[in-house]
Amino acid sequence: MHLIDEIYTRWPHYGYRRIRGVLRDMGYVVNKKRVLRLMRRMGIAGLFPGPNLSKRNHQHHTYPYLLRGVKAERPDHIWGIDITYIRIKGSLMYLVAIINWYSRYVVSWELSQTLERSFVMRALKKALAVRKPEIINSDQGSHFTCSEYIELLKSNGIQISMDGKGRATDNAITERFFRNLKWEKIYYEEYRKPREVYRAVRTYIDEYNYERPHQAIGHQKPADLYFGQLKPAEITLATT
Repeated sequence: MHLIDEIYTRWPHYGYRRIRGVLRDMGYVVNKKRVLRLMRRMGIAGLFPGPNLSKRNHQHHTYPYLLRGVKAERPDHIWGIDITYIRIKGSLMYLVAIINWYSRYVVSWELSQTLERSFVMRALKKALAVRKPEIINSDQGSHFTCSEYIELLKSNGIQISMDGKGRATDNAITERFFRNLKWEKIYYEEYRKPREVYRAVRTYIDEYNYERPHQAIGHQKPADLYFGQLKPAEITLATT
C-alpha cells in the first residue's frame, strides 16, 4: 500500500492498470486484481479528483457549488474541509482538515482510525468555537451531507457549498495541502502506531501554519495573514 499511496498521490488520475504498470517498471511483480483490491481497501480510485473516502448517501441533502469565479477576499470568507488517508503499518488512518482559503491557514484538524462521522464533527466544532466562515466548501460525501453536519452549519449562519460531481478543482487548495503533507512529511517514515502519525501531522501543520512562507499568498506565512487583522489576545485558535 505504501508504494500505491505514493504513486496515486503523485498521479491521482491513475487507475489500477496504470499504477500496476508503474509498479512493474519499478521491478515489482503484481497482478491487476491485487492492485485493485488494495486501492479499494485504501478508498481510492483512478477517477479524478482522487480519494473516495466519503461516499455519498443518496438519502442525504446536497448543495450547489457557490464558488465558481469567487476568490477568497478576507480571513474567514471561505473555508474548505476534506478527508484524506495516511498509511500506518498494516492499516490506514484518516485525516480531516479545515483550511482557510484566503490565508491557507489550517484552522482545525483531527485524526481517526476509522471513517466514523464523529472525528469530522469534532474538527468542525473545535473550529467554530473560535471562528466562523461565511462559506464552507466540501465534497458531496456522507460526512458532509448528513443532518448533524448540515444543521451545525445552518445554526451558525454559514453558507454551504459542495463540489460538483467529479470536479477536484473545486476543492483544490485542500487537496494540494494533503499532497504536500504526504510528500514532505509522511513518506519519509514508516509509521507503526497512531501516536506516531499524530506527532508527525501536528509537527507538519504547526510548521506549515507558523513558520513557512507560502508562495500562493505572496510568500507570507499563513498564520501571519490569517491573524494579521486581529489583536494578540484574539489569537487563541487551537489546532488539535
